[in-house]
Amino acid sequence: MTWQTFLLLGVAGAAFGLSGYRMITLFRLMRAHRGRDSRLSEISARLGTVLVNVIGQRTLFRKPMAGIMHAMIFWGFLIITVGTIEQLLSTLNASWSFEFIGHTPYSALVFVQDVFTLLVLCGVAYAAYRRFVVRPEYLGQSRDANLILLFTASLMVSIFLMNGFFILSRQPFFAESMPLSHALSRLLGLLGLSGDANEALGTLFKWVHMIIVLGFAVYIPGSKHLHVVAAGPNTFFRTLRREKGMKPIRFEDESVTQYGAAKITDLSWKDTLDYYSCTECGRCQELCPAWNTQKPLSPKNLISDLKHNLFNNKKSVLAGKHDDVGHVLDAHVTEDVIWACTSCRACEIACPVFIEHTDKIYEIRRNLVLMESRFPTEVQAVFKNMETNGTPWAFAAADRGAWAEGLNVPTLADSPDIDVLLWVGCAGSYDDRNKKVLRSFVSLLKKAGVRFSILGSEEQCTGDPARRIGNEYLFQSLAQPTIETLKRYSVKRIVTACPHCFNTLKNEYKDFGGSFEVFHHSQFIAKLLVEGRIKPAKSIEETITFHDSCYLGRWNNVYTEPRSILQALPSAKLVEMKNNHDKSFCCGAGGGRMWMEETQGKRINISRTEQALETRAGIVASSCPFCMTMVSDGVKAKEMQDKVKVMDIAELLDQATP
Repeated sequence: MTWQTFLLLGVAGAAFGLSGYRMITLFRLMRAHRGRDSRLSEISARLGTVLVNVIGQRTLFRKPMAGIMHAMIFWGFLIITVGTIEQLLSTLNASWSFEFIGHTPYSALVFVQDVFTLLVLCGVAYAAYRRFVVRPEYLGQSRDANLILLFTASLMVSIFLMNGFFILSRQPFFAESMPLSHALSRLLGLLGLSGDANEALGTLFKWVHMIIVLGFAVYIPGSKHLHVVAAGPNTFFRTLRREKGMKPIRFEDESVTQYGAAKITDLSWKDTLDYYSCTECGRCQELCPAWNTQKPLSPKNLISDLKHNLFNNKKSVLAGKHDDVGHVLDAHVTEDVIWACTSCRACEIACPVFIEHTDKIYEIRRNLVLMESRFPTEVQAVFKNMETNGTPWAFAAADRGAWAEGLNVPTLADSPDIDVLLWVGCAGSYDDRNKKVLRSFVSLLKKAGVRFSILGSEEQCTGDPARRIGNEYLFQSLAQPTIETLKRYSVKRIVTACPHCFNTLKNEYKDFGGSFEVFHHSQFIAKLLVEGRIKPAKSIEETITFHDSCYLGRWNNVYTEPRSILQALPSAKLVEMKNNHDKSFCCGAGGGRMWMEETQGKRINISRTEQALETRAGIVASSCPFCMTMVSDGVKAKEMQDKVKVMDIAELLDQATP
């Protein structure tokens, strides 16, 4: 054995030993979490999403230039790693080489490696340009990232220099198959060094290359580039479907004494894998309405801060001393951070490695509300109203059907033979502006000949506000009797004009035995249009812009149907705001924020209204009662109520339909 063999065995053994120890520690930290989260169903679909999003890099290409940059580096490393393995093996035994695959295949291999070495360097150069010249705010500054760029560039340069000097000293048969390294060797040849000197320098840069690789192995477990290891598994264990509900608490389980997350270990192993997977790319922060209106919440920082909380409590966690673990709220993750979230889910949809930010916020809120009674003071009245009146507002349950006075709308008790149950919701029942929306929707249903009924006084709040704020017990106390009522009437199909009710009825009641076919009114109306049961004929000579509801769009992927309704309006012109579809900007009312004061930074609804006004549209169309309220308030605040109307899509179509 040569001195190089002994040296490599020693260095590599130490590097892989230390790296392995650090990785095992990270795994132990992940396993120490109490939260349950089973994600081993649909294995083929999970393998498919890894193939598409990890190997294929699809999510990265949502930002084309950054996606190309990352893909060049990622694919380059995959290909270059083959050469790295060969270099390690040949150092241990000079006769080991991949040349056994044949001259032609081997020449093709080294050609691809040579080209991708340059592509990785180009990717690093563009990354440095973004980080040091463009400097987008959401990307931030990171010494860790800067070191990684330096190491990566050094790794590629060492490969070129190694190849260049070895081509001079060894004259391998595949030299001309490496066009870039071969061209570099000609330049190096101008130095006029001897064959032994070229061989020695080639060996030097080979060691530089291997030392950097081994250094990477040690460095990665403690850096943000842990995502190199964690992003693949995190993608495999992702929530496969866009639609998802909050995880229920099983209050009947007497063994459970802690509700929500008081400590970092109360969250699940998947939450920990999320921390490990974060690339700190800032795509979540770029779209976060809270961050963009000067609130203390940054989704990127939240994940980073939770990871640091875990690491700060590492000794207690690994020792199994749960009582010694500090509170999940600390100097960085404050109550203001947790209550700033509107649950718009822009962060989750933007994340290229499928981190689920909202689940962590929900669990922390649950602990604050259920275990510590710490929540914004104005929410107390909301909880009380929901407990006593079945609505967040102080209105009597007996008045829930008063909005339909004069419309001859039947209740389910009187008319159970129906096509669909119209779920009115609290806003449609009590808010004067949204009562008009429901009346227009009823008009459309009658024009289409749809047989429908309402629950009337038997309807109550779905519980969505309580659940988003953190009061899971109150949510379930509302959800369970509602499900029983719907089952008693054998309800199969439900339509509602409220995306929050839609999401709860469709995605969350199923955990409590309530499986129904649920439509948002945009979906139902669009279907009626396709079937020819609604035929708009009256012209609406207006430019219209559409505001995407978060709970309709990002939570349930409904984007086409509302726009198809607006496009069906004769003479109307549809224009998009700069933030639309998945990149839409929240109105500010989700996540229970509808009932909380907004005291920090700029009001979110004002920012969204400004985006709407930039289109110069005469009508801002909505499909959500919360959004309508927030945008209407924004229009009034900008003193544009005489020039710009805020209308629901049902109102517009009803006007256009004789």
